[in-house]
Amino acid sequence: MTRSEPPAPRRASVRPGRRWRRRRLLVALLLVVVLVAAAPFAIVGLASAGRIKSLADAPARDVTIVFGAGLKDGRPSEYLAARLAIARDLYLSGKTKAILVSGDNLTPYHDEPTAMTDWLVEQGVPAARIVQDCAGEDTYASCVRAKQIFGVDQAILVTQSYHLPRAVATCRLVGVDAIGVGDDTMAKAHPDSWRRYQLRELLADVNLIWERLSGRQPILGDYDPRVDQVLGR
Repeated sequence: MTRSEPPAPRRASVRPGRRWRRRRLLVALLLVVVLVAAAPFAIVGLASAGRIKSLADAPARDVTIVFGAGLKDGRPSEYLAARLAIARDLYLSGKTKAILVSGDNLTPYHDEPTAMTDWLVEQGVPAARIVQDCAGEDTYASCVRAKQIFGVDQAILVTQSYHLPRAVATCRLVGVDAIGVGDDTMAKAHPDSWRRYQLRELLADVNLIWERLSGRQPILGDYDPRVDQVLGR
């Protein structure tokens, strides 16, 4: 008499309804991740939409803010000189009355606001129309200080075009009604570095939202009336 084989163990089956619920949960989690990741770019895009202008189309604003972009041998870098040239043209065309140059002067050998001022004066902008912000260590600090230290409520922002959406969004998020005029000349002069800076903006957009949520405070201090004085307020 032959011995019968023991029955094979039955595999636990997953009901179709349970599989469907798992798939829906996975899809929902992926959607949440996508939405969270895309939120900074959406916020920057919405906050800057319709506010990027050409030099010819920019409306007049009393104050223009120029963000620092480094020095070379004590003089503005090519990127910074391109920004300053736009600010000069805005002033000489009568579209702005005061220029706030925002950078840092961490050492005697790296004084962005003074170098920016010297460049503008050489280009025909009166020194009396230029105000230096020496604690503009980054875009966020420049915007917060423009509002809280210098009392700027409206401004034209000048920087490279890849940086402009974030700059406009940052200033608007801290209470400055901002529009922007961007420089594109460096894209042709330095295409490789331009592409690197464009990619860096993706992380910078995320960092902007973190700064707002965390409530980071840059270097502040007493109210500075120099912008008011330039404008005769």
